[in-house]
Amino acid sequence: MAELVDIAGEGLPLYLWTKMAESGGSPLEIGQQRAKRDSGSFSYRNTILREHGGSVVSSLISYSLPDQPESVNYEELPDMFVPLQELEDLVSGTWYVNVLATYPEHRGNGYGAGLLSIAEQLAVDAGRTGMSIIVSDANAGARRLYERQGYTELAARPMIKEAWENPGMNWALLEKRF
Repeated sequence: MAELVDIAGEGLPLYLWTKMAESGGSPLEIGQQRAKRDSGSFSYRNTILREHGGSVVSSLISYSLPDQPESVNYEELPDMFVPLQELEDLVSGTWYVNVLATYPEHRGNGYGAGLLSIAEQLAVDAGRTGMSIIVSDANAGARRLYERQGYTELAARPMIKEAWENPGMNWALLEKRF
């Protein structure tokens, strides 16, 4: 699961886990430990996996955002997370797709669209009237998938990268209302 989270995060999770691993453990082990938690948004409890031939090929992590933005002290938040939190605050009360990833060799087989359909049903079951996702402006393949599924861009914020390398310049907040 940690590998798929890193694919969805375009290398940002591995960058963060590498910083966390400086006190011991490998970066992927850190990601795996975080995924094993019972609580928090990045938890196996919010995860749906798809398999093919006995191997995991795709993953979805999604959950309901609070009806009102949580009080966040932006001055205490690491700079690279500020634009992401600002965007998330714009879509309070939606069902948030935090991770949607498929291994490259399995893309184009409907796994992403299928998982988005499951997330939409979870949103409806939870009484939400919309869904949201944040994606890099450089991730053209993901954007095409989301747009085909009815998502439109609501807002964007410049990326703050520190030493993380990514071809994108902005985070784009996409939303789907129903």
